[in-house]
Amino acid sequence: MTISRPWLVFTAAPHRMMFFGGAVQLVAVMLYWSTELAGRYTGAWSPPATVIPALWAHMALMLYGLFSFFFFGFLMTTYPRWMRGKEIPRPAYVRTFLLLAAGTLLFYPGLFTAIPVLLAGVVLWLAGLASGMAALWRVYRTAPTDDRFYETWLNGAFCAGWLGLAAFAAWLLDPRPVWLQLSLNLGLWLFLAPVLSTVAHRMIPFFTGVVVPDYREVRPRWSLWLLNGGLALHGLLAVLDLRPWLFAVDLPLAALAFWHSRAWRFRAGLTVRLLAVLHIAYLWFGIALLLYGLQSLALAVTGTLWLDKAPLHAFGIGFVTSMLIGMASRVSLGHSGRPLEADTFTWLCFLGVSLAALLRIAGEWPPLWPALGIHPNLLAGFAWLGFVGAWVARFLPIYLRPRIDGRPG
Repeated sequence: MTISRPWLVFTAAPHRMMFFGGAVQLVAVMLYWSTELAGRYTGAWSPPATVIPALWAHMALMLYGLFSFFFFGFLMTTYPRWMRGKEIPRPAYVRTFLLLAAGTLLFYPGLFTAIPVLLAGVVLWLAGLASGMAALWRVYRTAPTDDRFYETWLNGAFCAGWLGLAAFAAWLLDPRPVWLQLSLNLGLWLFLAPVLSTVAHRMIPFFTGVVVPDYREVRPRWSLWLLNGGLALHGLLAVLDLRPWLFAVDLPLAALAFWHSRAWRFRAGLTVRLLAVLHIAYLWFGIALLLYGLQSLALAVTGTLWLDKAPLHAFGIGFVTSMLIGMASRVSLGHSGRPLEADTFTWLCFLGVSLAALLRIAGEWPPLWPALGIHPNLLAGFAWLGFVGAWVARFLPIYLRPRIDGRPG
């Protein structure tokens, strides 16, 4: 059987397929959600009817149907390099991509038609996660290294993510709130947050050392234990509905995140754009934890939930999305033979993500709404589509073309 050259190029490396799927989802997820928001805030049309509440569909797509593509694209590239292990074979990452993509292609029509179709999409996501985890595990198990510190954390986070998605599937079958809360908090605090905090702890000091003169890498393992342990404790308190006590965890975590930024030479890191994007993204991590802590403290003292979902979007847009754009840009440029430089276009796209985060935070502060003339939540959706969509338009073709330096991969 003859295999077409475009398919060989597309499947030449795991990051090509995975980043392609993630990039498409960056636009598709927000197109759906912006349609919902525009109907809600302008009255121009009725929001599309869905078989589950739109908010929880948005949650599932963001936690499990979007970022997983980028995680696998990055880690299937770096695991063999970090541990000097064998490259992940093409069938393994192709299978993982096809399962995740098929789940996504079922999820959207299922969202508007029937629970069984939606559930079938989630089951395919579960299979895709399991396939990718198995591929990473084989590298982990067979690599000739005694140091698997970061990879152990990442493997544990993926297990938590799989369980969180399984809890969402359980909620589709048995719509009790406990399943939904378990899915939300496992996905957010034991999957997304520790994956990115671990990757940042591993990579930001390294990249800083390459760029900043006389910088000695600061990567104390105790700080990652405290950070990821605190994130897990936050998730547990949230599941137990003990939000007034979150400040006891989140404020120290915010201080630890800001300490990392300082130890990693935040200001010096801003001198090179491709490094600056990672430092700015990580700063959003500290800001989000600080907002969570202050919100919890206000709830404990006054009984009022201050700024509602502002901390969540400082985390999800400011930290998670910014970090993924930064890491994906670096991998995409380097592994396509292009210079490791963020041009003005890429830099503005990245800054636009922070603008979207600020607008979404403003959406939880009603006194600002009249000054903006349109609800900030809708503006945030448009900012995401504009800036992230522009980034996708720039980088998506890279995954379909051979490396410009003629090298394989």
